[in-house]
Amino acid sequence: MTWISRPDRQTTARRGRRGALLTTTTLLILIVVSRPVLAHASGLDGSRESVAIPTWLVLLTGGAVIGASFLLVSMVTDRQFIDSINESGLSFDINRRDWLPKVGGAVGVSVLVTLLYIGFVGPQTGSANLLVLFVWSLWWAGYAMSVYLLGNTWPTLNPWRFLADIIPVSFDVRYPSRLGSWPSLAGLFVLVWVEVTNPIAERPALLAAVVAGYSLVTVAGAVVFGTGVWFENVDPISRVFHFFGWIAPVQRTDQGLRAGLPGWHLVDDGLVTGIDDVAFVIGLLWLTTFDGFVATPAWKAIITPLVDVGVPPLFGYVGLLIAGFVVFASAYFLASRYAKRLAITGLDETTVGIRFAQALLPIAAGYHLAHYLAYFLQFVPSVAVLSANPLSPPAQLPILVVPDWFGTVQLVFVLVGHVVAIWVAHGIAFDSFTGRLQPLRSQYTYTAAMVLYTMASIGIVFQPSIPLPYL
Repeated sequence: MTWISRPDRQTTARRGRRGALLTTTTLLILIVVSRPVLAHASGLDGSRESVAIPTWLVLLTGGAVIGASFLLVSMVTDRQFIDSINESGLSFDINRRDWLPKVGGAVGVSVLVTLLYIGFVGPQTGSANLLVLFVWSLWWAGYAMSVYLLGNTWPTLNPWRFLADIIPVSFDVRYPSRLGSWPSLAGLFVLVWVEVTNPIAERPALLAAVVAGYSLVTVAGAVVFGTGVWFENVDPISRVFHFFGWIAPVQRTDQGLRAGLPGWHLVDDGLVTGIDDVAFVIGLLWLTTFDGFVATPAWKAIITPLVDVGVPPLFGYVGLLIAGFVVFASAYFLASRYAKRLAITGLDETTVGIRFAQALLPIAAGYHLAHYLAYFLQFVPSVAVLSANPLSPPAQLPILVVPDWFGTVQLVFVLVGHVVAIWVAHGIAFDSFTGRLQPLRSQYTYTAAMVLYTMASIGIVFQPSIPLPYL
C-alpha cells in the first residue's frame, strides 16, 4: 500500500476554512428552517411534505450555496495544491483475478433467473413480489448508489455480458462507427419511458416480461457485435454504471485499486470523448430529474390544460421527456459557448463542452441519492422478509418508517453533489487552461448552469409527491 502525499498550504487552508465555515453555516440555517420531504420512486408508494417556508426562498438559498461554493474554490489557484488534492489517496497493489468475473457473472445470472421465475409465478401484487422490490429498491436504488459511493462492480456482476461471453457463437458484425454511443442514449430514454408510463411496478409478470425481453436483446446484440462494442456503446445500463462509477472514491488501476476523494477521477481526461458522451451525461442528469418531476403538482398543473384541450396524456409525457432534455442540453452548450469566449482560449467550443461534461456527473449522483435513499431504506425490511419466502409472503410486510428529519438530509445530498461538481470543474479548468484568471473565467457560465440545475433539483425534492397524472 502506498500513501500519496499532500503538501500543506497554510494560506490556502486558512482561506478554505473561512469559506467552508460560511458555506456550512448557510447549510445549517437552511436545514433548521426547512421541513422534511420524501422522494417519489419508481411507481411504488412514497410521500413528500411541503416546506414550512416559501419554496422560492429555499431555491434561492440552494442556488446561493452553489454560488458561494464557487467563490470558495476560486480562491484556490495554486495548481500544485489543486493537483495534490485531486491526487491524494491510497494505492493498493492487487493482482487481478481472472476467475472473479466468471464467478460474479454466474451469480448475476442465477439471481436474474430466480427473479424472473418469481416475477412470473410469484404474487402478482407489486409490493409483495420480490422481483419488483429487488429491481426498484435493491438494484436501481441501492446498488446504483454503491456504484458512485464505493466503486463500479457491474463489469464483474453483469449477467448479460457473462451469458454473451459463454455462448460459443460469434457473428463478428462490424458496428457502424457513425452511430457512436447514441444508441445507448436512445435506449436510456426508452427504459425511463417504459418505467414511467407503464404499470410495471404494479404488475410483476409484466416487469418480468420486460426484463426478459431486455435480456434477449442485450445478449443477442453482444453476440452479434461483440461484448466490448455492445456494452461500451449500446447497452444503456452498463453505460449508466460506467459513468456513475467514475465518481466513486475507489477506482481500478493497472496496479490494482486506488482510493481518493469522491470525484477525483473525473478530473482526468478520457471519460467523455465526444458529443455523444456529452449527450448521454446530460440525458442521465435530465432523466433522473424527469422521474421525480412527473410525480409533482407542478407537472399536473402543466399537463392538465393540455389534456383538457384534447392532447393525449402520453403525448404530454413524451413532450416533457424531449423538451426537458433539450432545455438541459441547451443550457449546457450555451454555457460551453460562453465559457470559451470568457476564457479566451484556442480550444474550440466542442472541445470545451466535452472536457467539462464530466463535472455534471456528481450532480446526477447527488440527485439520485436524494431521490432514492429513503425509498431504498423504506423497503429493505420487505425485501429481507420476501427473500426468505418469495412465493408465499406474509399478508403484511414490514416497511421502515423514515424519520421526519430525513428530508433535510435529502437536501444536503443535492447540495453536496453540486459542490463536488464545482470542485471537479475547477480541477478540469486548471488542467485545461493556462494562467490563473483564464481557468476561473471559464467556470462562470458553468457555475450559472449548475445553479439553475440546483434550483430545479431542490424544487422537485421539495414538492409533495402525487400519483402520476392521467396514468
